[in-house]
Amino acid sequence: MNALASAMATGLGALLRASEEAEFDPNSVTPGVVGFVITFLVAVATVLIVIDMNRRVRRTRYREEIREKLAAEQTAVQTAEQTADESSKPE
Repeated sequence: MNALASAMATGLGALLRASEEAEFDPNSVTPGVVGFVITFLVAVATVLIVIDMNRRVRRTRYREEIREKLAAEQTAVQTAEQTADESSKPE
């Protein structure tokens, strides 16, 4: 266990020294054209997915409204038929 701890400490020390030695200008480090293109494609894909989702939700909502209207019409027809049957029966 002690050997593992000393190996980890040695590795961590080497990592810290390497990060201190790496000097770079943060203003010159950029993602470049590839980063811009990938970010743009992700944004376009997101917009397309949102548009498709809205279309599907709207279609589902309209289908439900049509089902409700058809059910109401069927109920009205059945009620009218029952009323007509009762009124046409001789007493």
